[in-house]
Amino acid sequence: MRDAPPGVTRATLVGRDGTRSPWRRAWIDEAPVALEYNGLAYAVMMATPTDLADFAVGFALSEGLAAHAAQVSDTRATQVQDGWVVRSQLAGLGIGKLTERVRARVAESACGLCGIENLAAVARPLPQVARHAAIAPAAIFAALDALRPLQTLGRATGAAHAAAWFDSGAFDSGADAPGAIRCLREDVGRHNAMDKLIGAIARANQAPMRGFLLSTARCSYEIVEKAVRAGATTLVTISLPTSMAVARARAAGLSLWALARADAVLLVNDAAFLPAGVDGGAGIGH
Repeated sequence: MRDAPPGVTRATLVGRDGTRSPWRRAWIDEAPVALEYNGLAYAVMMATPTDLADFAVGFALSEGLAAHAAQVSDTRATQVQDGWVVRSQLAGLGIGKLTERVRARVAESACGLCGIENLAAVARPLPQVARHAAIAPAAIFAALDALRPLQTLGRATGAAHAAAWFDSGAFDSGADAPGAIRCLREDVGRHNAMDKLIGAIARANQAPMRGFLLSTARCSYEIVEKAVRAGATTLVTISLPTSMAVARARAAGLSLWALARADAVLLVNDAAFLPAGVDGGAGIGH
């Protein structure tokens, strides 16, 4: 399941001067999506019900339930009366964490701490980011230019977040030009868009060590943590980061760029070991 066409609604646009004109817009689809692993209900997220297999894998990876995509199998998405249920089988050491977190989790949200009761869990050290070369600012501007035409859901609804992987290695069929967006996912939730992207990359047996992840969302600490756990070395966001996001990026050694615009971009944390254009030995496959 890839595309779920949004509903189109007629409305009236009222101008400041009192003029009225017909307005037609596609509303982005949002529905409760229950994620189950090994028959245990782990989370209920408000999400756009597309790319749900990618979502289940990416969510498991970014939550630390799985170390790689092969540990998440038999994913099935089923539409029910009140939303969607996505069921997967989980293998590996994440099973213990699954049962522990199911007991501890009392509430779910696409923002905030998602029901984590122990604040110490938020401060857990992140994995250290691999040694990497700096990215050229020109690559960021190229990615921004390429992003908008690919945001089909965003252009149709004006209400979708996007997360993309910009890299020079081959990924999607037909995308063989160097310096192209290799994968993009959209969702009504910024976290969900990132999880879908992470899942899509992992299911393709890739890892975003080269290039960078690009998010149209606010740069919160969760977006930084998801990028680090996915194996990314550099994150670029459209908006400014929070103080915690900067601190987590610095602690993990993630290069962080923010406030990316057509004419400028802000380098927040330069963690690169090598200058732009030098291969630091980080491969794409794993």
